[in-house]
Amino acid sequence: MKGASLRAFAIMTALGFSSGLPLALSGFTLRMWLSSAHLGLGVIGLTANIGLAYTLKFLWSPVFDEVKPLFLGRRRGWLLLVQGLLVACIVALGCSDPVAHVGWTLGVGAVLAFVSASQDILIDAWRIETFAPRAQGAALAAYVWGYRGAMLISGAGVIALSVKTGWHEAILLMAGLALAGPVATLMAAEPQVAREVAPARFGARFAQAVREPLVEFLARRGALVVVAFIVLFRLGEALAGVMLAPYYTFLGFDRAAIAVANGPVSLAAVLAGAAVGGFLVARLGVGRALLVTGVFQTLAMAMYPALGLFPGEPHMLVVTSALESFAEGVSDAAFLSYMSGLCHPEHTATQFALLSSLAPMALRTVGGLSGYMAAAMGFIPFFILSAFAAVPAMALMLVILRFYPPADRRVVVGAEIPG
Repeated sequence: MKGASLRAFAIMTALGFSSGLPLALSGFTLRMWLSSAHLGLGVIGLTANIGLAYTLKFLWSPVFDEVKPLFLGRRRGWLLLVQGLLVACIVALGCSDPVAHVGWTLGVGAVLAFVSASQDILIDAWRIETFAPRAQGAALAAYVWGYRGAMLISGAGVIALSVKTGWHEAILLMAGLALAGPVATLMAAEPQVAREVAPARFGARFAQAVREPLVEFLARRGALVVVAFIVLFRLGEALAGVMLAPYYTFLGFDRAAIAVANGPVSLAAVLAGAAVGGFLVARLGVGRALLVTGVFQTLAMAMYPALGLFPGEPHMLVVTSALESFAEGVSDAAFLSYMSGLCHPEHTATQFALLSSLAPMALRTVGGLSGYMAAAMGFIPFFILSAFAAVPAMALMLVILRFYPPADRRVVVGAEIPG
């Protein structure tokens, strides 16, 4: 597609909505459901592991490039199949009973995460192949608005609705909204991309596509230090985030108050934080901005143990959620800029996919132990520990700034300008 039409941007927004809808359903919303059912903290903590598919999606992404469906083309054919499975998974989740069969509920959540991660791969591919380079920024903006809107609905929206309808009805309603994905796919045009027919076997092509970018990255000075930093950067947030739902319930906040705190105010805060983070990257350089924003996010996490001094106070809950969302947006802008700058121009897509898969590794692995830790320590000591868990990453950032400073580059349309 040479020119990007309003129709294409509208479809991009709808696909962003389809991408964002299942994320909360297998994350914070699911944990709220389990918390309201008074299940143990250990079980609730294990919900962090069911999203491991989002971290490992690069492993099966080549299948969508190499295998062409029998209908609708390579991108739309796979998308329609995956989106149909996504709707079925949401229905299965809404029909499950975590009190009677929590293993089944967690299993369905894991399958939902796998199908959702697969949809993300395909939507990214459709976007990159549909929009011209100059339109990619606008396409991403359309995607983000749809994505964040869907997360607001399947997160705060479902939690608020469940007060009146119950959890099953509220989640089943999301299955109806998920039909926006198949509708958008049917309205979309199949990207017209000329593909070379490679003589090598699929396995050999896949190995080469992954091996070369990986070898190039690991051959750099300080590569292992950088990898350790990326993995540890989200450790404190990973531990704390998984336990927020039961913590809020423990402090006596009802679902309506939690929905308000995680609703439009939180969304506005994270978008404002992203803008501030981008400004800091431009003024300070990506390395120093990352250090400053990381320290700010660590300090913002101190609001969680402080919240324990105001149990059941809704205004304090809103302030805590807004401040943490703002800090998340600030640090995300710097963190994504840092990872983008690590990518070699010849291997940008693969290296960014690999690095962005490492970033949530702490959440999808160690985060699963958070429930057992909180149960053993108590909530207040646990959240204090979570805040200090970010210290190792900050120490590694100081090492990187001293010995392996990142190249501060600002990418503009058609050029890369040294900072």
